[in-house]
Amino acid sequence: MTKRFPIHSPETAPEASKPFLERTQKSFGMIPNLEGVMAAAPALLQSYVNLEEAFDQTSLTPVERQVVFQTANFENTCDYCVPWHTLLSEQAGMSQEDIQALRDDTPLTNDKLEALRAFTRELIVQRGKVSKAALETFFGAGFTEQKALEVVLGIATKVMSNYTNSIAGTPLDEAVRDKVWQKPLVRMRE
Repeated sequence: MTKRFPIHSPETAPEASKPFLERTQKSFGMIPNLEGVMAAAPALLQSYVNLEEAFDQTSLTPVERQVVFQTANFENTCDYCVPWHTLLSEQAGMSQEDIQALRDDTPLTNDKLEALRAFTRELIVQRGKVSKAALETFFGAGFTEQKALEVVLGIATKVMSNYTNSIAGTPLDEAVRDKVWQKPLVRMRE
């Protein structure tokens, strides 16, 4: 339990949060501490669960979705989410080299995935004001307008989790303690 932000269970959560904790338990096999913290604000938990489910239904592949999520986690310095998405990236079939690159903010081995990472990072860093050159690079890598908009959905989802973890100091779940992460010193970007 965090000092100010309790980690709710289905037994302690506000009534409106209980169905979303149960959905998380059913789909994920457990209730991560993040969702337990979010349960204190039923509208936040409901929105987060719904956005995660919507993002899973996009045209982005499971690996591409993890690239978006991990890029946001890195940029927002979410030491709770990076370990979880390291595990989820492994489960999605991402190479260990690319998983480590996302944790270190270094280029990915796959050019198309690197274009996705760069586009996602620019969206976050530039607060949505992406340059025409960045858009053309993204489209030149084979991505579509639909996928560009789906990246926005992924970032919106991560804003909810990354910011929640930041203000709540959500403790890392036992399931991913072996994947603990601390943001490395960021290299100077060109």
